[in-house]
Amino acid sequence: MRKTWLVFAVALGFGAVLVYPYLGLDIDDSRLSVRSSLQYAVLVAHIFTAAVALVLGPLQFVPKIRARRRVHRTLGRLYLFAGVLPSGLATIPVALWSGRLVTQLGLTTAGVLWLVTGALAYRAARRRDFAAHRAWMLRNYALTFLAVTSRVLVPVLLLVQVPFGGVDPASAPTLIPIGQTLGWVVNLAVVEILLRQRPATRSPRRTKRFATRRDAPAA
Repeated sequence: MRKTWLVFAVALGFGAVLVYPYLGLDIDDSRLSVRSSLQYAVLVAHIFTAAVALVLGPLQFVPKIRARRRVHRTLGRLYLFAGVLPSGLATIPVALWSGRLVTQLGLTTAGVLWLVTGALAYRAARRRDFAAHRAWMLRNYALTFLAVTSRVLVPVLLLVQVPFGGVDPASAPTLIPIGQTLGWVVNLAVVEILLRQRPATRSPRRTKRFATRRDAPAA
Protein backbone atom coordinates (compact mmCIF):
# COMPACT_ATOMS: atom_id res chain seq x y z
CA MET A 1 0.00 0.00 0.00
CA ARG A 2 2.75 2.43 0.96
CA LYS A 3 4.74 1.47 -2.11
CA THR A 4 1.75 2.25 -4.31
CA TRP A 5 1.36 5.72 -2.81
CA LEU A 6 5.11 6.28 -3.13
CA VAL A 7 4.89 5.43 -6.84
CA PHE A 8 1.92 7.81 -7.09
CA ALA A 9 3.91 10.63 -5.44
CA VAL A 10 6.87 10.04 -7.78
CA ALA A 11 4.52 9.91 -10.79
CA LEU A 12 2.85 13.15 -9.72
CA GLY A 13 6.19 14.92 -9.36
CA PHE A 14 7.58 13.68 -12.67
CA GLY A 15 4.26 14.38 -14.38
CA ALA A 16 4.43 18.01 -13.27
CA VAL A 17 8.03 18.28 -14.50
CA LEU A 18 7.08 16.77 -17.86
CA VAL A 19 4.16 19.08 -18.64
CA TYR A 20 5.48 22.34 -17.15
CA PRO A 21 7.55 23.49 -20.18
CA TYR A 22 4.51 22.96 -22.43
CA LEU A 23 1.85 24.72 -20.37
CA GLY A 24 2.35 27.92 -22.33
CA LEU A 25 2.02 26.05 -25.65
CA ASP A 26 5.06 27.96 -26.92
CA ILE A 27 7.03 25.99 -29.49
CA ASP A 28 10.21 27.85 -28.48
CA ASP A 29 9.99 26.28 -25.00
CA SER A 30 9.99 22.73 -26.34
CA ARG A 31 12.62 20.51 -24.77
CA LEU A 32 12.71 18.38 -27.90
CA SER A 33 13.62 19.60 -31.33
CA VAL A 34 10.54 20.07 -33.52
CA ARG A 35 10.46 21.29 -37.09
CA SER A 36 6.83 22.29 -37.50
CA SER A 37 3.71 23.24 -35.60
CA LEU A 38 2.26 19.81 -36.40
CA GLN A 39 5.17 18.02 -34.76
CA TYR A 40 4.86 20.31 -31.75
CA ALA A 41 1.12 19.63 -31.46
CA VAL A 42 1.67 15.86 -31.57
CA LEU A 43 4.47 16.14 -29.03
CA VAL A 44 2.29 18.18 -26.65
CA ALA A 45 -0.57 15.71 -27.03
CA HIS A 46 1.83 12.86 -26.29
CA ILE A 47 3.25 14.53 -23.18
CA PHE A 48 -0.05 15.66 -21.66
CA THR A 49 -1.79 12.32 -22.17
CA ALA A 50 1.30 10.44 -20.96
CA ALA A 51 1.14 12.52 -17.77
CA VAL A 52 -2.51 11.50 -17.35
CA ALA A 53 -1.54 7.82 -17.61
CA LEU A 54 1.49 8.27 -15.35
CA VAL A 55 -0.57 9.83 -12.54
CA LEU A 56 -3.71 7.70 -12.82
CA GLY A 57 -1.88 4.38 -13.18
CA PRO A 58 -0.91 3.79 -9.52
CA LEU A 59 -4.49 4.43 -8.39
CA GLN A 60 -5.51 1.25 -10.21
CA PHE A 61 -3.62 -0.78 -7.63
CA VAL A 62 -4.92 0.86 -4.44
CA PRO A 63 -7.09 -1.77 -2.66
CA LYS A 64 -9.64 0.73 -1.33
CA ILE A 65 -10.16 2.14 -4.83
CA ARG A 66 -10.30 -1.31 -6.39
CA ALA A 67 -12.97 -2.27 -3.87
CA ARG A 68 -15.18 0.54 -5.22
CA ARG A 69 -15.80 -1.03 -8.60
CA ARG A 70 -17.45 1.92 -10.29
CA VAL A 71 -14.62 4.28 -9.30
CA HIS A 72 -12.00 1.71 -10.25
CA ARG A 73 -13.67 1.13 -13.62
CA THR A 74 -13.95 4.86 -14.35
CA LEU A 75 -10.31 5.55 -13.45
CA GLY A 76 -9.24 2.54 -15.51
CA ARG A 77 -11.05 3.77 -18.58
CA LEU A 78 -9.62 7.26 -18.15
CA TYR A 79 -6.16 5.75 -17.78
CA LEU A 80 -6.50 3.69 -20.96
CA PHE A 81 -8.56 5.93 -23.22
CA ALA A 82 -7.43 9.40 -22.10
CA GLY A 83 -3.86 8.40 -21.33
CA VAL A 84 -2.40 5.25 -22.83
CA LEU A 85 -4.28 5.16 -26.15
CA PRO A 86 -3.67 8.73 -27.38
CA SER A 87 -0.17 8.92 -25.91
CA GLY A 88 0.79 5.52 -27.31
CA LEU A 89 -0.42 6.48 -30.78
CA ALA A 90 1.51 9.77 -30.58
CA THR A 91 4.66 8.01 -29.36
CA ILE A 92 5.30 6.44 -32.76
CA PRO A 93 5.52 9.62 -34.86
CA VAL A 94 7.42 11.41 -32.08
CA ALA A 95 9.96 8.58 -32.07
CA LEU A 96 10.26 8.52 -35.87
CA TRP A 97 10.72 12.29 -36.02
CA SER A 98 13.64 12.12 -33.55
CA GLY A 99 16.10 11.13 -36.28
CA ARG A 100 17.95 8.82 -33.87
CA LEU A 101 17.88 5.14 -34.80
CA VAL A 102 18.01 3.88 -31.20
CA THR A 103 15.15 6.19 -30.22
CA GLN A 104 13.14 5.22 -33.29
CA LEU A 105 13.50 1.51 -32.57
CA GLY A 106 13.28 1.68 -28.79
CA LEU A 107 10.36 4.08 -28.40
CA THR A 108 8.38 2.69 -31.31
CA THR A 109 8.64 -0.79 -29.79
CA ALA A 110 7.66 0.61 -26.39
CA GLY A 111 4.69 2.44 -27.92
CA VAL A 112 3.41 -0.68 -29.67
CA LEU A 113 3.81 -2.78 -26.52
CA TRP A 114 2.07 -0.05 -24.53
CA LEU A 115 -0.96 -0.22 -26.81
CA VAL A 116 -0.98 -4.03 -26.99
CA THR A 117 -0.75 -4.58 -23.22
CA GLY A 118 -3.46 -1.96 -22.70
CA ALA A 119 -5.75 -3.75 -25.15
CA LEU A 120 -5.07 -7.11 -23.48
CA ALA A 121 -5.77 -5.63 -20.04
CA TYR A 122 -9.07 -4.18 -21.26
CA ARG A 123 -10.06 -7.46 -22.94
CA ALA A 124 -9.29 -9.43 -19.78
CA ALA A 125 -11.45 -7.05 -17.72
CA ARG A 126 -14.32 -7.42 -20.19
CA ARG A 127 -14.02 -11.19 -19.84
CA ARG A 128 -13.96 -10.79 -16.04
CA ASP A 129 -10.60 -12.52 -15.91
CA PHE A 130 -9.37 -10.20 -13.19
CA ALA A 131 -6.12 -12.05 -12.47
CA ALA A 132 -5.02 -11.64 -16.10
CA HIS A 133 -6.35 -8.08 -16.11
CA ARG A 134 -4.17 -7.13 -13.15
CA ALA A 135 -1.10 -8.79 -14.67
CA TRP A 136 -1.54 -6.96 -17.99
CA MET A 137 -2.17 -3.67 -16.18
CA LEU A 138 1.07 -4.11 -14.25
CA ARG A 139 2.93 -4.71 -17.50
CA ASN A 140 1.20 -1.73 -19.06
CA TYR A 141 2.08 0.61 -16.22
CA ALA A 142 5.66 -0.64 -16.36
CA LEU A 143 5.74 0.82 -19.87
CA THR A 144 4.03 4.00 -18.66
CA PHE A 145 6.68 4.39 -15.94
CA LEU A 146 9.30 4.61 -18.67
CA ALA A 147 8.76 8.37 -18.39
CA VAL A 148 10.41 8.17 -14.96
CA THR A 149 12.93 5.37 -15.39
CA SER A 150 14.46 6.75 -18.57
CA ARG A 151 15.23 10.04 -16.80
CA VAL A 152 16.77 8.24 -13.85
CA LEU A 153 18.93 5.95 -15.96
CA VAL A 154 20.75 8.73 -17.84
CA PRO A 155 22.50 10.07 -14.67
CA VAL A 156 23.21 6.45 -13.68
CA LEU A 157 24.81 5.80 -17.06
CA LEU A 158 26.90 8.94 -16.60
CA LEU A 159 28.10 7.74 -13.20
CA VAL A 160 29.05 4.36 -14.67
CA GLN A 161 31.67 6.24 -16.70
CA VAL A 162 33.52 7.32 -13.53
CA PRO A 163 35.79 4.24 -13.23
CA PHE A 164 36.66 4.61 -16.93
CA GLY A 165 38.02 8.14 -16.90
CA GLY A 166 35.41 10.37 -15.31
CA VAL A 167 32.01 11.81 -16.12
CA ASP A 168 31.53 13.70 -19.37
CA PRO A 169 28.29 15.76 -19.07
CA ALA A 170 28.49 16.50 -22.79
CA SER A 171 27.72 12.84 -23.48
CA ALA A 172 24.33 13.06 -21.74
CA PRO A 173 22.35 13.71 -24.97
CA THR A 174 23.84 10.61 -26.57
CA LEU A 175 22.81 8.53 -23.56
CA ILE A 176 19.16 9.60 -23.65
CA PRO A 177 18.15 7.09 -26.39
CA ILE A 178 19.89 4.32 -24.46
CA GLY A 179 18.09 5.31 -21.28
CA GLN A 180 14.77 5.38 -23.13
CA THR A 181 15.24 1.83 -24.36
CA LEU A 182 16.73 0.38 -21.20
CA GLY A 183 13.98 2.04 -19.17
CA TRP A 184 11.09 -0.02 -20.45
CA VAL A 185 13.18 -3.20 -20.68
CA VAL A 186 14.16 -2.89 -17.01
CA ASN A 187 10.60 -2.02 -15.95
CA LEU A 188 9.08 -5.01 -17.74
CA ALA A 189 11.76 -7.33 -16.35
CA VAL A 190 11.02 -6.20 -12.79
CA VAL A 191 7.27 -6.69 -13.27
CA GLU A 192 7.74 -10.16 -14.75
CA ILE A 193 9.89 -11.16 -11.78
CA LEU A 194 7.24 -9.89 -9.37
CA LEU A 195 4.48 -11.70 -11.24
CA ARG A 196 6.39 -14.98 -11.19
CA GLN A 197 7.10 -14.68 -7.48
CA ARG A 198 3.45 -14.06 -6.63
CA PRO A 199 1.31 -17.22 -6.37
CA ALA A 200 -1.13 -17.53 -9.27
CA THR A 201 -4.71 -16.57 -8.43
CA ARG A 202 -7.76 -17.49 -10.42
CA SER A 203 -10.47 -15.02 -11.22
CA PRO A 204 -13.87 -15.79 -9.61
CA ARG A 205 -15.27 -16.73 -13.00
CA ARG A 206 -12.55 -19.25 -13.73
CA THR A 207 -12.64 -20.62 -10.17
CA LYS A 208 -16.36 -21.23 -10.53
CA ARG A 209 -15.82 -23.05 -13.83
CA PHE A 210 -13.09 -25.16 -12.30
CA ALA A 211 -15.24 -26.08 -9.29
CA THR A 212 -18.18 -27.01 -11.54
CA ARG A 213 -15.99 -29.22 -13.70
CA ARG A 214 -14.38 -30.89 -10.66
CA ASP A 215 -17.73 -31.58 -8.97
CA ALA A 216 -19.33 -33.01 -12.11
CA PRO A 217 -19.99 -36.76 -11.95
CA ALA A 218 -17.63 -38.93 -13.90
CA ALA A 219 -18.93 -40.30 -17.18
